[in-house]
Amino acid sequence: MAVIYLAGGCFWGMQGYFDRLKGVLDSSVGYANSKIANPSYDLVCSGASGAVETLKLEYDESALPLREIIERFLSIIDPCALNYQGNDRGTQYRNGVYYVDSKSGCVIRECLKKWEQIQNRKAVTEILPLANFYEAESYHQKYLEKNPNGYCHIDIESALQHFQGFLS
Repeated sequence: MAVIYLAGGCFWGMQGYFDRLKGVLDSSVGYANSKIANPSYDLVCSGASGAVETLKLEYDESALPLREIIERFLSIIDPCALNYQGNDRGTQYRNGVYYVDSKSGCVIRECLKKWEQIQNRKAVTEILPLANFYEAESYHQKYLEKNPNGYCHIDIESALQHFQGFLS
């Protein structure tokens, strides 16, 4: 089992998308790289914590390699959007990838560099070691499963059907 932390706007859509992929073993949503221990949703939204809404993704790397995860991640967000995705605005919605081992950091940076070359655009996606992760309140977990018509900035079904990797 491997783990990676993905931030791409509202964490509901991130979880809704990645939970549908073969190779995902478990996921939870929460707040990463907070300056304040165990922040609440309200505190995160205030900007005072510096935390970012993040998906913790546990996966089987033999079924779903990190490169594919990053390709998929970059295909469902706007890597050039600073502090927003869709209608969500604020530093808590910035996009980033947070890793727990340096090897993963190298893979992530290579993927982002390749994306920038192909798109001829400069991304603002953070690529940082994970400092901390605090699980979000229970009503946020698997939100789109519990609320199928809930807001999502990602067109999940379309994204799943039309994914084409750029590294192959």
